[in-house]
Amino acid sequence: KKNVWIEHGLQPDGFWRLCFGTSRGVWTLDRNNGDSDIRSGDDGYVVPLFVLFHYLIDDLRFLSKRREGRFALTKLSGSEQPSDSDLELIKNLYRSHQNPFFSNGLLYANAPVRSKPHRTYDPSRPTRDPEGDYVPMYLADLYFRDVTRRDVTRWKALKEALEKFGKEAGLFDEISVMPLGKTASGPFQLQIRKFGRKAKGPQRNLIDVGYGVSQVLPVITELLRDDAPPMFLLQQPEVHLHPSAQAAFGSLLCQVATPWRQLVVETHSDHLLDRVRMDVRDGVTKLKPEDVSILYFERGDLDVRIHSLRLDEEGNVLDAPESYRHFFMQETARSLWKRTI
Repeated sequence: KKNVWIEHGLQPDGFWRLCFGTSRGVWTLDRNNGDSDIRSGDDGYVVPLFVLFHYLIDDLRFLSKRREGRFALTKLSGSEQPSDSDLELIKNLYRSHQNPFFSNGLLYANAPVRSKPHRTYDPSRPTRDPEGDYVPMYLADLYFRDVTRRDVTRWKALKEALEKFGKEAGLFDEISVMPLGKTASGPFQLQIRKFGRKAKGPQRNLIDVGYGVSQVLPVITELLRDDAPPMFLLQQPEVHLHPSAQAAFGSLLCQVATPWRQLVVETHSDHLLDRVRMDVRDGVTKLKPEDVSILYFERGDLDVRIHSLRLDEEGNVLDAPESYRHFFMQETARSLWKRTI
């Protein structure tokens, strides 16, 4: 992009140098003592500066002011310090061009059927997989980081985002991690709770609630986590969700889609697509009609034809063939038709 850029590389002196800039200026992140590494924790593990930036980008406060400690933000040209808008541009650019050194990668693809829930989980390393087996461990890891005061913001932010969707979808009002031991290495359970009009319902194990919750949890966790990749390939995310939850998921897609995050969704759900159309029409998010592309697969005799459809300002589907939604229109007409004798 012309208005924002980031680069890093090994300099002739053997040190890593990381620079980032916008139209307002150019800055570099350096160690005050000239070293290019930071030692992390008691084990003295050495992390190169460009790797450290991956984590610091989540804390814009770090980059917003010069520090007299181990790091300094040095101006190379232009404004003395980046503005909030500069930092947001830098963050979005960085997220949309993830460094291959990081495990996040550039793409997340889910399987059409996710993993089955378990009553009790044993901690393991939360490595991404298409079925979402790792998601309970990832949630527990964030929870214990919060409990031990190592990271007091990420679990709270993700928990609030998950619960917001849960309420809108009618699936749950509260999600929590219940440790069965005293340390992060012990077993744990995931619990779900629904709220009534006058009181909160009991906490229930994930395996004891509707199967749709465990099926959608890996997908919404990936969409809402703060280090989400810039591209998603989602297969039938509506599996096991009731119609109103499918519609709520459509709204979530509109909320998380940005110029830096592309979503490719394969779905059989009219409820999901209708919600996307209505949210675009009503301006619920910044998503515009030109930001949405619909590919309709029309089965013929022995082949399949792909139609490229688009939306207008009123959320109407344009260029649709006669077969588009023909079955649903027939069913609706039948339900309204009354046989007379």
